[in-house]
Amino acid sequence: MKKRTSYASEPLGNHEVIPDFLPPPSELAFREEGVKVTLALSRKSVEFFKDAASKHHTQYQRMIRRLLDAYVETQVQQAPGAVPKRAVRKRTTA
Repeated sequence: MKKRTSYASEPLGNHEVIPDFLPPPSELAFREEGVKVTLALSRKSVEFFKDAASKHHTQYQRMIRRLLDAYVETQVQQAPGAVPKRAVRKRTTA
């Protein structure tokens, strides 16, 4: 037979109320609009993400998307309001 645990009515002592830090369900259900793109990546990069995704039981494309989103978020925080400029390459004449 298992021994039952008996709890006494004792004061809890020092305790701290932790503020609610979880987002509301409406924010959890929000999904950012996606844009499909065609992108050629190196075989080495794709293999890296596929291996990492299998270790963490997720999709490699999701990992790449989150990496890009994290990069963009960092850039936006460093220079808020700045619009990234496209690099212009000069063509060489042969």
